[in-house]
Amino acid sequence: DSNDETEDVSLFDADEETSRSSRRKKIRHPIASFFHLFFRVSAIIVYLLCELISKSFIACMVTIILLLSCDFWAVKNITGRLLVGLRWWNQVDDDGKSHWVYESRKSGKKTSSDAESRIFWLGLISCPIIWVIFAFSTLFSFNVKWLAVVIMGVTLQGANLYGYIKCKVGTRKNLTSIATSYLGSQFLRQVSGAP
Repeated sequence: DSNDETEDVSLFDADEETSRSSRRKKIRHPIASFFHLFFRVSAIIVYLLCELISKSFIACMVTIILLLSCDFWAVKNITGRLLVGLRWWNQVDDDGKSHWVYESRKSGKKTSSDAESRIFWLGLISCPIIWVIFAFSTLFSFNVKWLAVVIMGVTLQGANLYGYIKCKVGTRKNLTSIATSYLGSQFLRQVSGAP
C-alpha cells in the first residue's frame, strides 16, 4: 500500500553512530593526537620506572633520548601542523645566515578542533614543566648521572614550546605590544574601579 503513512524511526544503533560521528568531529586527527602525547608520556614513564625496568643505565638513557627525539620530530613536523596549524623551522640563506621562520595558518581556515588544540597545548606546556621538576630533583638528590638525560628533556621539549609560542604570539615586538596593552587595560580598570 503506497498510501500508508510511514514514520522514520531511529534504530537503537543510530544514536550510537551519531555520537561516534560527533566524537570524530571533535578529534579529526586521532593518530596525530595519540603520537603527540605518546612519545612525551612514554619518555616520562621510562624515566620514572627505569630503575625497576632495567639495571642498565645506558639502555635507559638511550631509550629516553630516542623517545624525546621522536617526540621533538613528531611535534615539530607533524602534530603542530595538523592539530593547531602552526609550524616553525630554521632557514639558511645563500649568505649562510640562519633565519628562524614561524608560521601560523590563516584564522579563517580552521581545520583543527578545540579538543585537538587543548590536547596539543596541554601536552606542549605540561611536559616541559615536568622535566624541569625532574631537573631540580636530580640536582637536589645529587643524582648527577641522570642530569644529562633531564637536560635533554628540558632542552628538546622547551625548544618545541618556545617555537610554538613564537608561532602563536608572533615576533617579540608583537609580544611586547600585547603585554603592554594588557597591562594598560588592567591599570585602567583599577583606576576606574571597574571589576
